[in-house]
Amino acid sequence: MGRVQDKVAIVTGGASGVGKADCLLLAREGAKVVVADIDEKNGQAVAKEITDKGGSARFVKHDISSEADWQKLIQLTKDAFGGLDSLVNNAAILAIGTIEDTSFELWQKIQRVNADGYFLGCKYGYAAMKERGAGSIVNMSSISGIGGSSSFCAYSASKGAVSAMTRSIAAHSRFHGINIRCNSIHPDGIKTPMVFNLQAQSGGKTSQVRVNDPKQVMARFSEPEDIANLVLFLASDESRKIQGAEVRIDNGYLMWAD
Repeated sequence: MGRVQDKVAIVTGGASGVGKADCLLLAREGAKVVVADIDEKNGQAVAKEITDKGGSARFVKHDISSEADWQKLIQLTKDAFGGLDSLVNNAAILAIGTIEDTSFELWQKIQRVNADGYFLGCKYGYAAMKERGAGSIVNMSSISGIGGSSSFCAYSASKGAVSAMTRSIAAHSRFHGINIRCNSIHPDGIKTPMVFNLQAQSGGKTSQVRVNDPKQVMARFSEPEDIANLVLFLASDESRKIQGAEVRIDNGYLMWAD
């Protein structure tokens, strides 16, 4: 217990799925958590669950694609808890579409949230952490951002952008001697509403791919808590020497047998 005691953390997409698991675990380990999400009802419920257990939390309704919302979120965090130590860029959107199927409108919509939103978070979160003298940014990417996924052209591109930006931020910190770390997490499928809603929309097509591909059978869906455990580690001082890392949680999906 107390692995992030008294640290202040913002988690985007904190109302459900991985974000909710992140919020609950960080709070259990002593962090003061800002639950940021466009889902006001469930976001408030997560914050209440934390405070009911004796933790410190606040919900802020937040659209990650809005620069004004990011400025407001950072200021509210400072006002409530005095500053920022950790930012978990977790919120994202996912939609099926190959290079042939994806419209320019869908492409722009996904980049606006998954790439632009993460840039804004890193930009304003970094500045707030610099005031504290240290911090940790955890960016949720995907194995699609490393290996590419034929069915998710725009999503893969957005997560690839997150990975490259993460490395750029890490390099900036290192070369300028700034004690702010930035790392990315690359999961395979996770048991979250976003993923399961996508399966329903596709008529089970995404599940069938996993059945037919032996590698996919081995890359079983992770629980949100599997991801949250890594988020906690990267947010804590235990990972103080880890900078610019791309950490996969994919049960070896990107490996292959000779």
